[in-house]
Amino acid sequence: MDLMQLATQLFTQYMGKTGKSLDAGSVQSALGQLLGASGGNLDLGSLMSKLDTGDMASMAMSWLGDGGNEAISADQVVGLFGSSQVEGFASQLGLDSAAAADGLAGMLPDLIDQNSEGGSLLDMAGGAGGLIGAASKFLK
Repeated sequence: MDLMQLATQLFTQYMGKTGKSLDAGSVQSALGQLLGASGGNLDLGSLMSKLDTGDMASMAMSWLGDGGNEAISADQVVGLFGSSQVEGFASQLGLDSAAAADGLAGMLPDLIDQNSEGGSLLDMAGGAGGLIGAASKFLK
């Protein structure tokens, strides 16, 4: 499963727990725009860099490690992406901004965690060299 499919699945599952049923294609499109997916490929290294510049590095490190994942709040998600970006994402899915931010807060730690091991992002097919390089820079 590629990263975008995994992100879509995780977000859809999280929202399903809240009683919201979403179309996977719409979720994938909205996530691609929000997360800046290039050619359908999600770059976790860029996301990790964004977390680092957003003063959320220690939290993100917990997602990379093999232990428990520190939670990210909906407010932190809005700070990370910007309120207008989260509002646009929510609008594409017919959600209010708070529900969309909660869903992203539930999805992001799992997405990073499931694609990392021992404190490093996994080397994945399809542009993964950038992931490893970005993770190495992030971890220094």
